[in-house]
Amino acid sequence: MAVAELPVVLGLGAAVLLVAVLAVRLSTRVGLPSLLLYLGLGVLLGEAGFGIRFSDASLTQSLGLAALVMILTEGGLTTRWSAVKPALWQGIVLSTVAVGLSVAITGAALHWLLGLDWRMALLWGAVLASTDSAAVFSVLRTVGIRQRLVGALELESGINDAPVYIVVVVLAEGTRVDWTLPLLVVYELLAGLLIGAALGWAGAWTLRRAALPATGLYPLATLAVCVVAYAGGQFAHASGLLATYVAALVLGNARLPHRSDTLSFAEGMGWLAQIGLFVLLGLFASPGRLLDAVVPGLVAGAVVLVLARPLSVLLSQLPFRVPWREQVFLSWAGLRGAVPIVLAMIPLATGLPGAERLVDAVFVLVIVLTLVQGTTLAPVAKLLGLAADTEPKEIQVDAAPLDELDAALLQVRIQPGSRLHGVYLNELRLPVGASVSLVVRDGTSFTPQRTSRLQEGDQLLVVATESARQLAERRLRAVDRAGPLARWRGESGR
Repeated sequence: MAVAELPVVLGLGAAVLLVAVLAVRLSTRVGLPSLLLYLGLGVLLGEAGFGIRFSDASLTQSLGLAALVMILTEGGLTTRWSAVKPALWQGIVLSTVAVGLSVAITGAALHWLLGLDWRMALLWGAVLASTDSAAVFSVLRTVGIRQRLVGALELESGINDAPVYIVVVVLAEGTRVDWTLPLLVVYELLAGLLIGAALGWAGAWTLRRAALPATGLYPLATLAVCVVAYAGGQFAHASGLLATYVAALVLGNARLPHRSDTLSFAEGMGWLAQIGLFVLLGLFASPGRLLDAVVPGLVAGAVVLVLARPLSVLLSQLPFRVPWREQVFLSWAGLRGAVPIVLAMIPLATGLPGAERLVDAVFVLVIVLTLVQGTTLAPVAKLLGLAADTEPKEIQVDAAPLDELDAALLQVRIQPGSRLHGVYLNELRLPVGASVSLVVRDGTSFTPQRTSRLQEGDQLLVVATESARQLAERRLRAVDRAGPLARWRGESGR
């Protein structure tokens, strides 16, 4: 690139980024997933629009993996261990056993329906088995789902990229599949887990003791530790993706200096990675070929949505005795996004015959499933009785140094039918370290007293120390379900 072209490239990149940022607001208003707008923006810039031609599969794969590292870093840093711990084994089984079942079921179905040979059919199944961490992290945290379900799905989306990536690489490169393959997968996952945990702990220990000269260096250092975890995992022939997520999870739950600044920086990098990745994939897509991929894409999508995902969830969750409503939601919440497209680039970059058809079909499938699942996730959760606006949600407050106070701010809305209605504040009996600091009622805010009575439609702001936060959330859920005598009625708020 010549120096004279630099202003054009920078200007175009900044303009695309600004349009993409504004698209977030538009997508929120119309209820359309923002990734579709980013993909559309990439297609508009591509060969069918402004005529920019981009067809380098290897570069797309590399940039896609780099973006995925940033997305997993943001997801791990913002995931609370207390929220995912109750669903730890559920999430692990969903991201391993369920993935294997989904690959087998999807591969067998597509072998029969589309006439694919077994290797290519299983490759399709592997590519489509991964849920998208960016979609899950951004959607589920705004729906108000019970914490245990959110924890299971967040763990699944953060972990399952690792085993799926291994399977896709093995199938794409034509590696001989024998009894050593399961051992290889186990080694890569365990080694990635240990590397990520070790680097995350070492990074947190160092950052707590380092006296860096500027606040902005702490977010950069935190991000660098997560990237080093990815590189270390890859150099050790382990799962770099899993190492990244685990390192970020450890760092995000450690007492880091300037933690709120670090989380804000990670969120911004996550958005930048998502925007860049989706625009890049839209730029790579060829609209002229997509028409031929509509039928196989719809067939594969129907297999995943109706057969593979529900069956893999049902079979993998049998030991946990998951209620049928939660099983239905877990099946429906297997969101797909850019990750399957990035994974489909791997066989295309290796020159595997039939890989171009896979990329086009996955592109169609992602668009369809995003429209079908992404826009209906909240209504499905409410229909199943699994979502409530009374579920406490963490909000970021830049004006208060809550990280220095080791505290969090929670927002709670009292919905019609909630047993919080009519409860006096002194009956709420939040744990020591937590209190209702503000009530917003009919657009007017006031500081509540012990004799203040809560009403339907109230919004509560609850300040809680980190040590009291989990108990406060459980108490709020318990009273919401069973009233102030929840403990006597056997309701723990879990």
